[in-house]
Amino acid sequence: MKSQDFKNAILQGIPDELPPKKEYDKSVTHAPKRKDILSVEEKKLALKNALRYFDKKHHAVLAPEFKEELDKYGRIYMYRFRPDYDMYARNIEEYPYKSKQAAAIMLMIQNNLNPAVAQHPHELITYGGNGAVFQNWAQYLLTMQYLATMTDEQTLVMYSGHPMGLFPSHKDAPRVVVTNGMMIPNYSKPDDWERYNALGVTQYGQMTAGSYMYIGPQGIVHGTTITVLNAGRMVSKNGEGLQGKLFVTAGLGGMSGAQPKAGNIAGVISVTAEVNEAAAKKRFDQGWVDVLVYDINELVEKVKKSIQNKEVVSYAYVGNVVDVWEKFYEENIYIDLGSDQTSLHNPWAGGYYPVGLSFEEANKMMADEPEKFKEYVRESLRRQADAINKHTAKGTYFFDYGNAFLLEASRAGADITKPDGTFKYPSYVQDIMGPMCFDFGFGPFRWVCTSGDPKDLEITDKIATDVLEKIMKTAPKEINQQMQDNIQWIKGAQENKLVVGSQARILYADAEGRMKIAEAFNKAVADGTLSAPVVLGRDHHDVSGTDSPYRETSNIYDGSSFTADMAIQNVIGDSFRGATWVSIHNGGGVGWGEVINGGFGMVLDGSDDADRRLKSMLFWDVNNGISRRSWARNENALFAIKRELERTPNLKITIPNIADDNEIEKLF
Repeated sequence: MKSQDFKNAILQGIPDELPPKKEYDKSVTHAPKRKDILSVEEKKLALKNALRYFDKKHHAVLAPEFKEELDKYGRIYMYRFRPDYDMYARNIEEYPYKSKQAAAIMLMIQNNLNPAVAQHPHELITYGGNGAVFQNWAQYLLTMQYLATMTDEQTLVMYSGHPMGLFPSHKDAPRVVVTNGMMIPNYSKPDDWERYNALGVTQYGQMTAGSYMYIGPQGIVHGTTITVLNAGRMVSKNGEGLQGKLFVTAGLGGMSGAQPKAGNIAGVISVTAEVNEAAAKKRFDQGWVDVLVYDINELVEKVKKSIQNKEVVSYAYVGNVVDVWEKFYEENIYIDLGSDQTSLHNPWAGGYYPVGLSFEEANKMMADEPEKFKEYVRESLRRQADAINKHTAKGTYFFDYGNAFLLEASRAGADITKPDGTFKYPSYVQDIMGPMCFDFGFGPFRWVCTSGDPKDLEITDKIATDVLEKIMKTAPKEINQQMQDNIQWIKGAQENKLVVGSQARILYADAEGRMKIAEAFNKAVADGTLSAPVVLGRDHHDVSGTDSPYRETSNIYDGSSFTADMAIQNVIGDSFRGATWVSIHNGGGVGWGEVINGGFGMVLDGSDDADRRLKSMLFWDVNNGISRRSWARNENALFAIKRELERTPNLKITIPNIADDNEIEKLF
């Protein structure tokens, strides 16, 4: 499509005349059929809700079409209105715009929906089985039109994928404010999501899908690499490296597709099970996994040889992970590290596929016989937990990877809890990421080069490396390992071919690192070293963006892990300190109703305004979380905030007094 035709298509928004009806495209992966949960009256309401996007003259054609979609797929996606142009992040100058900040947001939205990035692109789902950018294609078209026509003195308001409209604002306000799934608390159970999403009034934005900040599986490769490296250090008996050690896990969809690449970078043998052959082949074709294996016996032989030869290799097993855990125990294959990254936050609608059913059988049963499917899932979780328990009895270090595996296994009645009711196995945040990263202020800082030029990304890699190496010269020993790991990561980023979709990068940095890297990027845009603006962001899975008692805040033990003040304060503070867009979500990697998480995007355009905003916002975005973690008496967070107090005279923090355990114990 010619550049002007693309711009015209964006500016058109929802077309006045109906485009031709589109055939169901079987060449891409599709979301499973959703549960038939609406009453007849509710289905009528869902149709009315969908039709309000269109002129009444089209209702006679669209009403039966939308009813067919609702009956067939459990949702109204409005496939007819899916654009004809290719979906990918273009150079920022290819978008029609009055606000360059808004053009950057259009770029990020298209990246989230790029078929090379998105899990179910035609259902507007980026990852996690249900992490949606929009509920339907009308919302996409209208949002892009609003972004193309808005100025720097307007703010676009997004209600769970629905563009409520453009409101008069000012240049320092966010250009877009996004909320997703913000339910009244008593209406935030999994079936509530099914019902209200089917009605077209809310959506599951996951963490970075509905906030336009997903950068493909690279976003989690780094976090997974750091996790596996540090887990390996924990199981290292004599300081040996990870070579020859075996890591077994599951999931090759969106986020989980990063696991084999991270395993290779960390230097282990990895086995990742995936029931969806298309997802496994996609990662193989992208070069993110080395070997596809379909036969469990062949897998056993290959893994034994790899252990013997101390290879660094990643295997994708097209099959169920329960079979892998059980078979490896029978074959006496020692597993050093174990985890699971299936989308168990969404266990009943495609997030977890039970052993004993084929992929196709499971998809049919979850829609047609949901209660029977639930029993299969529960039995599968019990079997998986039993097999894991046998391996850990032999010394395997197993950790929950924040996907709600332990939570859902416990709900299924699996042998997964201690006598006191706590889980047998730690969340990876409790053992690894919390104390080693988040408490010190280190988290997943990321950026996107809006030129789409790999040369710009290479320049930013060099800038970031130079900044970190300079900081490391005077960094305290407590964060030395973090600094070394991230410098090593960024130096190898080009070699590991991590880009899928936009020209993006991620590394773990603290507030000092983030601000200094961002400042250097902004200067490089200003002086022409970089050819176009840079978008800053982060995963919500960070120091202060997310309140999640079974993941991000699982290493907070003062009882506040079940509160959501931090995430709410985070997004409010970011919005008036200069973020280009902000988002707040109910739900994420651990499930709907289990987490509140917030994120931001910031456009660095080389201006003095951008320099001012980045320093104000990034400082708050990190130190909000360190302050909360220090108040929870986390030792490393106390170290980090006291260090910041020495550097920042205008900062005043309430520091906790530490009670004597003996004084408390003698009272009970």
